[in-house]
Amino acid sequence: MSEASSHASGPASGSASSERQGVARSVLAALAAVYLIWSSTYFVIRLVVAHLPPFLAAGMRYLVAGLVMLVIARAQGHTVPDRRAWGRAFVVGILLFVVGNGFVSIAARSLGSGVIAVVCGMMPLWGAVLGPLFGVPASRREWAGLVLGFLGVAVLALGDELRAAPGATALLLVAPVGWAIGSLLVRRWDLGKGLMGAATQTILGGATILGLGLAMGERMPEVIPLETIGAMAYLIVAGSLVGFAAYHHLLVHARPALAMSYAYVNPVLAVILGAALGGEPVGAHTIAGTVLIVGAVVAIVSRPRVRSRDATPVASAAPEEVAS
Repeated sequence: MSEASSHASGPASGSASSERQGVARSVLAALAAVYLIWSSTYFVIRLVVAHLPPFLAAGMRYLVAGLVMLVIARAQGHTVPDRRAWGRAFVVGILLFVVGNGFVSIAARSLGSGVIAVVCGMMPLWGAVLGPLFGVPASRREWAGLVLGFLGVAVLALGDELRAAPGATALLLVAPVGWAIGSLLVRRWDLGKGLMGAATQTILGGATILGLGLAMGERMPEVIPLETIGAMAYLIVAGSLVGFAAYHHLLVHARPALAMSYAYVNPVLAVILGAALGGEPVGAHTIAGTVLIVGAVVAIVSRPRVRSRDATPVASAAPEEVAS
């Protein structure tokens, strides 16, 4: 190669290398955001529901976040979906935000954030074994993962915390099932392009849970502590908006297994954060249950089967990230 061609290719090669380094740094930043933010939201939810009604708090969080998403999506040029898409978004919104997050908010009044995060970590397991109902075959590995995950929940149930609050525990066990079914529907239904799809289901889910809270007699207190307002702002801005943007960036620029790694990292970090920030007890049952459930999720998520678009593991559905 001539000296001229060498000089010509040099800047281009350097530019490509610099671009790759920039993407790598952005992926690391997005991973850090998803790991830390979504791990912390379980503890922050406990702070919020200590002073605010669970359904009203969750409804306001998601309604505000959804409206912001809608504004951003419109600014990006996305069109508002048709009536059929809004109807589907309503169904998904109920599953994700009323069942998935609303039940978690109620459980957070009685259970520790670490235990809640570990049980919610079973969502990818439910997504895998419920897949056949939506045309996605489940493998023996996935069924084995669900059995291992249930074993982890059984170990957790041997501890004092879950046994002391049977009603909250029942709701908590249903929450990841609702989130898994909603995520599977997201993959099959056209809810809108890009951020618009997330906005529609978040708005309708938030409005529904807000309405349910009012119908159940929930009312906001006359005085809301400043720290509670700050916690709500954190859930809206960091948990919903920044967390979603970071996860979407990972789906575009990182390997699927790396993007989905939050599913088994978050429960462990949530247990640590709950103990460090909230003084939540971490006994032998919590540790053993965490190990079993995280191991079950790793077994499924670490080697995703990709036969078609619908066969992509449910953990990769983008609105997951809004769950926390």
